Amino acid sequence: MAMRLDMGSRAGGFLGEGALVACLRRFVRFPSEQTAQQEKDPQIARFVRECAAPLAAEIGLACRYDGMGNLLLEAGPQSGQSLLFATYAMTHPAAKMTDPFAGLIIETAGGPAVRGRGVAEQKTAMTAAFAAVAEAVARGALTGRLSLAVLTAGETGRHDAIESLLGMMDHKPDQAIVCIGTDCRIAVGNKGRIDFDVLVHGRTSHSSAPWHGVNAIAGAQKLVSLLDELKLGAADHPKFGPATLTPTAIESFPKATHTVPDCVRVTYDRRLLPGEDPAAAFASIKAAISLPPPWTAECQPGPVMYPNEISTSSAFMQNLRAAFEGAGYPVPDDFYCNFALDAGYLSRNGVAAVMLGPGEVDQFHSSEEAVLISDLLKMSRVYYGVIEQCVGQYSNPKATAPLRA
Repeated sequence: MAMRLDMGSRAGGFLGEGALVACLRRFVRFPSEQTAQQEKDPQIARFVRECAAPLAAEIGLACRYDGMGNLLLEAGPQSGQSLLFATYAMTHPAAKMTDPFAGLIIETAGGPAVRGRGVAEQKTAMTAAFAAVAEAVARGALTGRLSLAVLTAGETGRHDAIESLLGMMDHKPDQAIVCIGTDCRIAVGNKGRIDFDVLVHGRTSHSSAPWHGVNAIAGAQKLVSLLDELKLGAADHPKFGPATLTPTAIESFPKATHTVPDCVRVTYDRRLLPGEDPAAAFASIKAAISLPPPWTAECQPGPVMYPNEISTSSAFMQNLRAAFEGAGYPVPDDFYCNFALDAGYLSRNGVAAVMLGPGEVDQFHSSEEAVLISDLLKMSRVYYGVIEQCVGQYSNPKATAPLRA
């Protein structure tokens, strides 16, 4: 049964503390963990349809689904400017976190906080986005297109979900906020990433007579040494420094006892700096891989996530700063983050995009995740301010804009 959140029925409306905390706790209590099924996991689909989608009816937004099960909520005319909030259903697995789905309110050195899996990454930012959009729709007319997406991704390390969603949208957004924890700072840039596997081939034999085989592990040692010394050919970025190439996994085959393996798969993570072309970066590495006989090697490309960097003097950045000021908060320092999500894909497709949301980056995937209630309140008001700046002129006489802390 779909759960009703009744966000607007609490004191303070959609942006009131009671409504926000209740909504976040509901999101936390509906598990939506990453599994091997990724975006196709039935529990992810249930979270989207049974936990997130019911808010559309309360807010009064039209909603529809694309072929991947991503949810799109829309309001306002297609003329004028347009703004997208991209939120994410999938969280990191509970792993060793105790009581990950209780949604407990705890006391911390910084004040009261909500604890649970996904609050530092996805679900607090989602709560703030829903509340801001709901408040904007309730308070007056929109002058442009306002959209909120609940994507089935969040931990997949690829752009499939946002690509599917953009393909469904009738009006490509001019600006977008990727709603993910950034310590309430505007992520004006992020690295991208190429994943790829290198398969090192040898020849199998019984390990009692290893001279009859060619041990792929020995070949893999040479490969790792070779790539450790490889010059990546990318100029250092003033904020990120050098590009990186990191082995992240290694596995040998066949899976059998007392056997010299004839294949080793080494997985690599090549972080991309803003301005780098993923295809060119991969081609350069592939061309450099050459093992001496009797080993051979082949490269298999994997998922790509694009880097991003927005001009700090752009109109969108001016609107973002104005949203902080209008809500009564100091404008944070620009933030450059090492992890990737969908801002790079959006910017590559002509959408000015940043990552911005409540939640501490250092808590991602940890055994303890808690978000300050004050940060949830702050970002809901900042998100609302961004809507005002980009697509809203509120003439509702009952409105009390601007909202301030």
